[in-house]
Amino acid sequence: MRTILSAVLLALVALLVPASAVAYWADHELGDADRYTAAMSPLAGNPAVQNVVVTQTSRALSGQIDAGPFQSGVDALIDEALRSFAGTPAYRTAWDAANRAAHAAFLDALTTGHGDAVTIDLAPVIGQVKGELVDDGVPFADRIPVTHLSVKVMEYDDLGALREGFRMLQVAGVWLPVLTVVLAAAAIAVAVHRRRAVVATGLGLAIGAGLLWLAVEVTRRLTLDDLPADIDRSAAGAVYDALTAFLRTTTWVVLAIGLAAALSAWVLGRLRRTP
Repeated sequence: MRTILSAVLLALVALLVPASAVAYWADHELGDADRYTAAMSPLAGNPAVQNVVVTQTSRALSGQIDAGPFQSGVDALIDEALRSFAGTPAYRTAWDAANRAAHAAFLDALTTGHGDAVTIDLAPVIGQVKGELVDDGVPFADRIPVTHLSVKVMEYDDLGALREGFRMLQVAGVWLPVLTVVLAAAAIAVAVHRRRAVVATGLGLAIGAGLLWLAVEVTRRLTLDDLPADIDRSAAGAVYDALTAFLRTTTWVVLAIGLAAALSAWVLGRLRRTP
C-alpha cells in the first residue's frame, strides 16, 4: 500500500508541475504590470513587431495631413521618420508606456467585464515622431494629428469565462506550487525504499517539465493557426514567445532539478553498494 500510495503521489506531482507553473505565471507574470512590461520590452527591437507598429501608424496618419500636391512626399517622410524612430531609445520608452497601458486595460477588462479586446495605444509613438519632425523643420509636420491609434493584441469572445479562468489561476498560483512540493515530499516519506523514491520523484519532475514544454509549444501552434489572415504571424509569434519566456525557463529549471535529484540518488545508491 505504501508503494502504491507513493506511485500515485508521484503521478500527481508530474501532472501538477505544468499546472503549478502556469498558475504561478498567470498570477506573478501576467498579473504584475512591471513584469509584464519587462517581458514585452525586448519586442521594441524585434523587426517584425517594429514593422507592424510602423505600418499601422503610417497607415493611420496617411492622408490626414492636407499637403496638396506634396501629399505623397509628406506620407513618405512620415513613414521614413517612423522607421528611423523605431530604432531610438525614445521609441523604447514609448513602447514600454504603451504596453503598461495595455496591461492596465487588460486587468480592467478582467475586473469590470468591459470591452472585448486588449489594444496598445500608439499615441505616445505618434507624439514622439511628430516632435522630431517638427524639430527637424519638416514641412507640415505640425499638422500631424496625435490620434489614439489602437493596435489590437488580444481579442476574446467570452470575457466572463476568461475572467473566471484568470481568477482561478491567480488563486492557484499561491497554493498549487506549494501543494506540488508537499506531495513530492510525501511521496518520498511514505515510500518503502526512500532512495528509489527520490529517483522516481526526480524523474517525475522531469516528466512534468516535458509536459509543460509540450503544452507551451502546442498552444503556440494553435494560437498562431487561429489568427486572422491579416495578422503578421512573425510578430504574433514574437509576442507569444515573450509572454511565455518564464514558462520556457521554468521548464529547463525543473528539468535540471529533477534529473540532478534522480542522478544524485542513483549514484549514491551505487556507491553504497560498492564494497
